[in-house]
Amino acid sequence: MSRLTGKEVTIGYGDRVIVNNLDVMIPDGKITSIIGPNGCGKSTLLKALSRLLQTKNGEILLDGKNIQMQPTKEVAKKIAILPQSPDVADGLTAGELVSYGRFPHQKGFGRLSEQDKEEIDWAMRVTGTIDFKHRAVNDLSGGQRQRVWIAMALAQKTDIIFLDEPTTYLDISHQLEILELVQELNAEHGTTIIMVLHDINQAIRFSDHLITMKQGNIIKQGETQDVLSNEILEEVFNIDAELSTDPRTGKPMLVTYNLLCKHYDKL
Repeated sequence: MSRLTGKEVTIGYGDRVIVNNLDVMIPDGKITSIIGPNGCGKSTLLKALSRLLQTKNGEILLDGKNIQMQPTKEVAKKIAILPQSPDVADGLTAGELVSYGRFPHQKGFGRLSEQDKEEIDWAMRVTGTIDFKHRAVNDLSGGQRQRVWIAMALAQKTDIIFLDEPTTYLDISHQLEILELVQELNAEHGTTIIMVLHDINQAIRFSDHLITMKQGNIIKQGETQDVLSNEILEEVFNIDAELSTDPRTGKPMLVTYNLLCKHYDKL
């Protein structure tokens, strides 16, 4: 079952087409990762699916209706978005940032209701950020900031969360911390997660569903075990890969690889 699908979707900026005539399906209650080389259209597709970018042709359907035709506040009650490297105003506390997630549910003058406050504290407890609720976001570590942003998305109380490269600029332990948190949210609350990731092994380990892209096209999509193969890695990433089985998850694991051919620009 899927509440979120794309049909014959073409996306671009100005006259430039980035993603061309794609059909895509996001399974409910699963973690989906979009992988592919730099510049292949991963983030562009994510932005279109989350309504940040309008399609040139085709349509994105949310609950069977064109997402662009639905009221903004209604969409914001269904999907939350964590963009790449989000900026925060100086002095804004973690609690204040998380409170922005309640905007779609507010009425009148936008004052926080008791329910809003309860949802904010719940989101911060779930993400382990409640202890620095009153600290400035810019004073937090990279991993802490990412958890605060995820708390803001959770405070929206949506069933679908988009994360665009959530582990960028984090060290390996903080990357693992964020991805384990995402996995917990999915397992314990049934949240549908769509992520763009660069690390292939992280995408395999933490995803149920993969979308592989190259040059604006989807090469293959489906369950992780069905998508990841030597042939797909060769076609998408131009690598000769050695795959094994992860002893902890039973999923495929990229052990080592070589370039198949080198592409250098002539001097």
